[in-house]
Amino acid sequence: MAGEAAASIAEVETALDMPTDPHSAAFFDVDNTVMQGASIFHFAKGLYRRDFFTTRDIVGAAYKQAYFRIAGVEDPEHVAEARNSALGFIAGHTVTEIEEIAEEIFEEAMAHRIWPGTRALAQMHLDEGQRVWLVTAAPIEIAQIIARRLGLTGALGTVAERVDGVYTGKLVGEMLHGPGKAEAIKALAAREDLDLSRCSAYSDSSNDLPMLGLVGDPCAINPDARLRAHARVHGWRIRDYRTGRKAVRAGLLAGVMAGAATGSIAVAAAVRRHQT
Repeated sequence: MAGEAAASIAEVETALDMPTDPHSAAFFDVDNTVMQGASIFHFAKGLYRRDFFTTRDIVGAAYKQAYFRIAGVEDPEHVAEARNSALGFIAGHTVTEIEEIAEEIFEEAMAHRIWPGTRALAQMHLDEGQRVWLVTAAPIEIAQIIARRLGLTGALGTVAERVDGVYTGKLVGEMLHGPGKAEAIKALAAREDLDLSRCSAYSDSSNDLPMLGLVGDPCAINPDARLRAHARVHGWRIRDYRTGRKAVRAGLLAGVMAGAATGSIAVAAAVRRHQT
């Protein structure tokens, strides 16, 4: 009996001892790939609740979020406006303050929006001994929090300039978007001695085709129409974790826009009550 028990223990330990590949990794976009919706919108909404900006600002952000969720594709102009606006909101605030607030906002508005299917894919790579990075246009502070909470290796994101621990409201370099993601991954691969032909990448957006085209194992997650078509032509994996989305798109659009209008009225009323 003792011999059988020892053999069973050895078998389990062998099964748990997954081989590692130091030259492979996985790269995940965040918005609508790891998380439902745009992370910068959830962050901005959290800042609004903390009086960082006005009702008019949040209504504009709500419109862009509604467009993003219904269309399922990023509008580059909307993305750029949102990032630049967020940088303006944090100008003059300390890095420590924003990092603490971002942690709170993750718990309030982001944790329950993580797609379970994508989370499982990331864990699969970790279980295989691979490193996993988030690669996103969102501020690096948000990306790092998400990566840490999910137990991932790290994150690449848009970097806001800071001087003496205080944000200036300017970017360091360009926003990490589109071709910029591919260049950042190339630099990371060179630094970490990664073989990109043995790596995987995941995104929902055709804007990330440069990133997806870098690796040997690209996968479209909740893809927009252009990315879905491209993935089918090239035989890429496709995973869609949205439920009944196409069947109710028209109804959802009307409902979301009506909800946004109702929400805006409610917010405005709350502001007026606060001022009286």
